[in-house]
Amino acid sequence: MNEIINIAKDYGTLYEPKSALVFYESLDKDLTMYVEHFDMDRNGNPINAHPLTVNEAKALAKSLHTDEEKDKTFLKSKGILPINILNINPSQNGSVLWYTKAQQRQMYFVKNLEIPNGEAHVPAMLWFANKENLSVFALTSDKRPTEETPLYYAPFFNVYEDGAVCMGTVDVNIKNSASVEEFTTAWENYFFNSYFSHLLNNYNPIKGNCVNLWKKLMETDEDFPTDILKKNNKALKNLLR
Repeated sequence: MNEIINIAKDYGTLYEPKSALVFYESLDKDLTMYVEHFDMDRNGNPINAHPLTVNEAKALAKSLHTDEEKDKTFLKSKGILPINILNINPSQNGSVLWYTKAQQRQMYFVKNLEIPNGEAHVPAMLWFANKENLSVFALTSDKRPTEETPLYYAPFFNVYEDGAVCMGTVDVNIKNSASVEEFTTAWENYFFNSYFSHLLNNYNPIKGNCVNLWKKLMETDEDFPTDILKKNNKALKNLLR
């Protein structure tokens, strides 16, 4: 006797027919259309023919609402474009270039750095991000940057020399429907709400000791000392290429 082998597990998701549409076109010069809807029995045979109802048409339209259509809202502004937004590329993956003024932010550090968590002053920053990746740079002024504005290395842990941020175990989830305001706020929160842990590739982003800098800023209410920032030989226009 031949052994029966169950190969159902080798298939992907199985689908069964539930309904069918038949489109009719008149033979006269007006070429009017008529749509008939069929249900399907358990054997896949069409039954219960009837004109397509309004509710059935709405259900069909909803099923045809593609991700591409959803992406049309991606990176749209909720109103007047915020002044800190410098450039938007509203493609499928999208990217935004924006800046923030010097400010106080809540920051978190891993225990072995022996830097207390808390609020500290950070410099003005330039941010460049798409749905999956973030790069950050420092600025020496709160003025709105131009294409010729020189960039400085971001004075933080977890940042590569080219400005790319190592997000570690942070679960980045930028929605397809995110407005430009939601997009920039989400990235800023991802960056500052994650734990700063180490310098990358033996690269020191400041003139001096990075650990001592943040210990001092956590213990005092001093503004960020921009004189310790290092130029990275790039201008803002380099990010737009």
